Amino acid sequence: MAVQNLIVKVQKRNRALAKFDPARILHAIQRAAESVGGFQRDFLPGINDALFASHPTEQLLASFLADAAIVCLNADPHHHIANFPPTIEVIQDQVLHALRSYGFQHTADAYECYRWGRHWLREGALTPAQFVGNGFPVDRMWKTLEVNRQRGVDSVAALNETVQSGRIREVIAASLADYEASLDEAVQKILPRRQGHDPLRLIWICGPSASGKTTTTVKLTQRLEQHGLKFLMLNLDDYFWSLVEHPTDWINDRNYETPEALDIQLLNQHLRALLDGQTIEKPIYSFKEGGRAGTKTVRLEPDQILLLDCLHGFYPPITEGIDASAQFRLYIETLNVLYEGDGSTNRLTQFTDVRLIRRMLRDARHRNHSALRTILHWHYVRYGELFSIIPLMGLADHMVNGGFPFDLPALKPFFIGPNALLPKPEDFAQYSGFLDARIRYDRVKALLESVEGFTEKQVATGDLIPGDAVIREFIGGSTIQIPHNE
Repeated sequence: MAVQNLIVKVQKRNRALAKFDPARILHAIQRAAESVGGFQRDFLPGINDALFASHPTEQLLASFLADAAIVCLNADPHHHIANFPPTIEVIQDQVLHALRSYGFQHTADAYECYRWGRHWLREGALTPAQFVGNGFPVDRMWKTLEVNRQRGVDSVAALNETVQSGRIREVIAASLADYEASLDEAVQKILPRRQGHDPLRLIWICGPSASGKTTTTVKLTQRLEQHGLKFLMLNLDDYFWSLVEHPTDWINDRNYETPEALDIQLLNQHLRALLDGQTIEKPIYSFKEGGRAGTKTVRLEPDQILLLDCLHGFYPPITEGIDASAQFRLYIETLNVLYEGDGSTNRLTQFTDVRLIRRMLRDARHRNHSALRTILHWHYVRYGELFSIIPLMGLADHMVNGGFPFDLPALKPFFIGPNALLPKPEDFAQYSGFLDARIRYDRVKALLESVEGFTEKQVATGDLIPGDAVIREFIGGSTIQIPHNE
């Protein structure tokens, strides 16, 4: 389909002007789609099925979406002025807008993660070897899938049979043992660095929302303390800007998921001061008052390590001026890898959805936020992840899998059935413009309905799922103190 285009130039990142080439947009969209297995991954009945029917090939779909982005760019008349054309960043924003507007969520996420990964490469924050492309750690995913296959839980159907037969108990024990072994491996990497020529002074526990950072931080700390290490922990929530500096959107929601929600400059200044042996006046943030309520004097003793559990711990501006040799970075993600249904479609479930379900439960139980509100807020979460968390995972000194085959059966009783937390389809009627939220809701609902869940009694007691399992951070009954759940 031909579209009118009046844009003749583009402004490059060095501000030089170059010829506008629509083919570059087309090729970028094609590459993003190919990286997730093709546009079929984004086929959504009732949302974009008519588009698939009228554009039956990958080439035709890519051409339509590229044309849609060009139409969006041409909507701004300033872009028609040859010496004031759209920038590269504006063009990328409009490509994402076109993809998300037609429900191509997987393609958009891949495009966005790749985009920001390239940004951090140009900034020198990543080396080519640390670049993670579309954000999927493929080697680790296939290894996890193979382990699940060996244990008979590599698909939803296989998982259901394992739950029904009672064999899930052995799967729980084995997968938790893998997790604990990974923490032991992290300890073995950390200890030599503490004794090295440039001793370790700072440990980051980083990962996207609801990946299990808090439980992992506690367990790792306990192990290291047994070896005589001592820690100072900072609550980075204290570095949030006041509410008045967080503008609301049309549903009165705020974006706390971006690193800029924190006072990055002050945080960086305090980290460097602590590592230099200085005393700081750390802010104390009051969520009740929506701002800083005072300060606390803090000093890092010479025999202590600074330990930080943070969404954006790998974000370069936070650690600017701090030598990498003084830091250990642990990254955690929920690689809950299994096929949909019986596996015949060859489509994997989305481990991002497991984190969304975890967060819906946590927010409902401990934040007084409805599951609907969490889903409507998730686009902020996802943007923050794709900008400053997932593209930087290559910086990690060690990676931990915080996702488990039994997560979904353990979560289901809270969302399906009596007193279910999951919203109803009609709850989205007034939010018809939030296509991203509706897509994720439909997918999560279908996933939960397809899973054989544990009973409420099985979840409530510690007989099946130990009290120190990561999932206890969300379903309750944890024998580990979870600060944000207090």
